[in-house]
Amino acid sequence: MLHHLTRIRNRKTGRCSSWDTSGRNNDAWRIQPGETRVLADVCGPAQITHLWMTQLAGYRECLLRITFDDAASPQVNVPLGDFFGLGNSIVNSYQSALFTASANADYRMNAACALNCYVPMPFRHRALVELVNEGQHTQVQYFYVDYESLTPEDVAEPFGYFHAEFRRTNPFGGWGHEIKVNTPEADIVNKQKQAWDNNYVVLKTKGCGHYIGCNLSVTNFQGTWWGEGDDMIWVDGYKWPPDIHGTGSEDYFGQAWGMQSNAFWRNGSSVYEDHNQCGASSWAPHLGGYQTSYVFHLENPVRFQKEVKVTIEHGHGNHLQNEMSSVAYWYAIKPARVMSPPPVAKRMPVLCDNQGQWLIDKSSQHPGRKIKLNAEMQRMKKRWEKPK
Repeated sequence: MLHHLTRIRNRKTGRCSSWDTSGRNNDAWRIQPGETRVLADVCGPAQITHLWMTQLAGYRECLLRITFDDAASPQVNVPLGDFFGLGNSIVNSYQSALFTASANADYRMNAACALNCYVPMPFRHRALVELVNEGQHTQVQYFYVDYESLTPEDVAEPFGYFHAEFRRTNPFGGWGHEIKVNTPEADIVNKQKQAWDNNYVVLKTKGCGHYIGCNLSVTNFQGTWWGEGDDMIWVDGYKWPPDIHGTGSEDYFGQAWGMQSNAFWRNGSSVYEDHNQCGASSWAPHLGGYQTSYVFHLENPVRFQKEVKVTIEHGHGNHLQNEMSSVAYWYAIKPARVMSPPPVAKRMPVLCDNQGQWLIDKSSQHPGRKIKLNAEMQRMKKRWEKPK
């Protein structure tokens, strides 16, 4: 990883930041509701080497957008907190290879936190970094965008453009949310086109490149184990079995027997469900039931020539109806279009009251496709309803 430090290169290092150009100490930018601000506009060839941002709020309301080489749409278009691996507007200190966060007080919604990204983002001509405030309050934002110049020779050979995409279903359209995990009634057959159609989609994109990982956030409405679903990744079109088939959600995220309270370089929990079960106080909401997990394929990227579809079951056979959101990270040979996030009202966290009851607002939901019941699903639901 550090071999490049011994190579002396003719490159220029630069930074765009929020520093107070008057020479005083007012180093934050104030981005008004509805405003889009350009944080950096860098001429290439170059690559972004580091992003640092800190703020008090706006983790779901504000979008981080990055557009390379004057593409028609951005290659990064992700809520601020989720891009840096923190779901549901929750701040928590953690460390990984690509992202870190440092919070004054962990497991709080919309509190002070420093965010870092170390993903290399090369480009040929131009990189435009923007912050979009879609919330109702002024965003007080500090930031650095660090970059270094590249030579024409550096970008003469094909390279990958970095992409990041946010997805959300609230709730996921599971077929049997009343059925507890790891019961006989939940153990249905889920394979072939049923799995292709019904699994939660982390990424679906066309082109040539490689997928390098994701973060996945779950708001656990049911309250039991949410992670019994297998990861299934199809490369360059549908086939059965898929090119990559896993054995459970925690297994895909490099854990076992549930998720654990750790944040490793390549995998772990940036927000751990069992650590935010404390009741609410007058100044902090109840944070029970939220989990954000991440995994990075640094040594084993999933390479594709035409397309890739990255999916995971939500509960075995997709029977659960929890809230699910994710950010996928990948490189592509050309700047590609990423999915636009839902409107701000439909991507905000689902809140919980002091008694641990979920405050469901149907007007702000962003539901996934409801899974159509097949004969086995119907039979298992009826069997579950019978008195035990």
